[in-house]
Amino acid sequence: MNSLGSLRSSGLRELCLTTNGISLHRKLDSMVDAGLTGINLSLDTLDPFQFQVMTRRKGFEAVMKSIEKVLEMNKLGANIKLKINCVVMRGLNDREIIPFVEMGRENPIEVRFIEYMPFDGNKWSKAKMMGYSEMLDIIREKYPALRKVKDHKNDTSKTYEVPGFVGRVGFITSMTHNFCGTCNRLRITSDGNLKVCLFGNAEVSLRDILRKSNGGEPIDEESFEAMKKIGMNRQQRLPGAEGVPGYRERERELLEVIGMAVKRKKAKHAGMGELENMKNRPMILIGERAVSAQLPASRKRLRMLANTSVIPKHLLYNRLAPPHLATCGFSTKSPSPGDKLTHVTASGNAQMVTISSKQITSRMSIARGRVIFSNPTPAQLITQNALKKGDVLAVARIAGIMAAKRTSELVPLCHPIGLENVSVDLRILTPEDEGRDRGLHNSGGVFGGVEIQATVGCEGKTGVEMEALTAVSVAALTVYDMCKSVDRGMRIDTMRVVLKKGGKSGVWLEDGFVDPEETREEETERRGTVV
Repeated sequence: MNSLGSLRSSGLRELCLTTNGISLHRKLDSMVDAGLTGINLSLDTLDPFQFQVMTRRKGFEAVMKSIEKVLEMNKLGANIKLKINCVVMRGLNDREIIPFVEMGRENPIEVRFIEYMPFDGNKWSKAKMMGYSEMLDIIREKYPALRKVKDHKNDTSKTYEVPGFVGRVGFITSMTHNFCGTCNRLRITSDGNLKVCLFGNAEVSLRDILRKSNGGEPIDEESFEAMKKIGMNRQQRLPGAEGVPGYRERERELLEVIGMAVKRKKAKHAGMGELENMKNRPMILIGERAVSAQLPASRKRLRMLANTSVIPKHLLYNRLAPPHLATCGFSTKSPSPGDKLTHVTASGNAQMVTISSKQITSRMSIARGRVIFSNPTPAQLITQNALKKGDVLAVARIAGIMAAKRTSELVPLCHPIGLENVSVDLRILTPEDEGRDRGLHNSGGVFGGVEIQATVGCEGKTGVEMEALTAVSVAALTVYDMCKSVDRGMRIDTMRVVLKKGGKSGVWLEDGFVDPEETREEETERRGTVV
């Protein structure tokens, strides 16, 4: 932020962030000093218990403390635009619409209600989607004087106010009243792609054009400094503004590519049915989530690009992905020449990886999976311990532990490992858990299931991810076997590793999972909060 804020003298108009607010109150002073002008704070509930269910972590008090801190600083003249974004889901938080509106009674807060939108993997359901006209009806029932405020032509939010309230209410109506024809948002992803619409899966690479003069490789520091000098000379109208041969041509090519991408943008996005099934890259994946040494340099190159007037500064600086996203688990990059499957030889034959040269370190993995029921009977019988085959959770727990210890006998290329600890925890997912464990849907309704978590640890030369996954797999199969007499429609799903620690690659966490060995605050601080 300090680096970006220093560009205010060069025309930077806004420096905004989107945050969950967990640690904002501790960082706000320095952010304002750096030039912060706006905050979009994501908050979907004002109920502390519901907050923990929906976010899978504690932190409601910290978020409210952050909101209070912003309001206090604004009273002192900080002039930070505070918007609270709330995604409204029927049956989950729709009863909180009025309390959110009333946050603006005495405080200059704009609460923006966002229609629940389908993105790949968010378990979207049309039944949960509440349109803005229905939200308006709920608000007008209590505040009939609610009135429309004139919007700017490029606003993505429809703004309203309650007479006498200091704050305002906005609606982002992407589903029922789309605004594609007047939206002027452009996004540049941290891996160098231009994305003209969140609901479109088309992206155009600007990175490849920038690297064309260097054979497709990242621009080295010397070349970058030379390009930067050209930009500075141009701003000051000094000799040497033309600079490197072909520089102007690359600028024109960039402008043409950007222009064509914008012209291809549709005036209206697809219908609900198409959006629901469309593979797309949502906001949380716009920041590339893979370790990349080139990311800081990419930021510099994009900053240089804005300084040379190729793209308006505010379109670039406000879209740069924050560096903390480079520390998380998934990657959107293409395989590099050095990437390879370690269990496959050059000729394509399977092999066991040699680990003799590896260091012995403390290793741990946690895996999770679920058995989802298709009728209410299994959950009831497990709760009452009334199944004929016995105590389902106890038997599945023992089966998972035994399976983890025999993984090398079941998976051909796994090394035998002397495990030091294996724990398998199971809990019943009730229908009420749906708010936290979405996806428990079928045509007949929501009937719960069993969630399984296996934790495996050792001191060794290789990881224990396979042991954790084997424990979850066999525990899930045991639940299935013991319940199949009363539920033939069960399914086993979402089986995956959520944490891996130790070894050369260090720590890997699934996004949203909290390391049980860290405090909540430490984990959140390590991840960062800007998204």
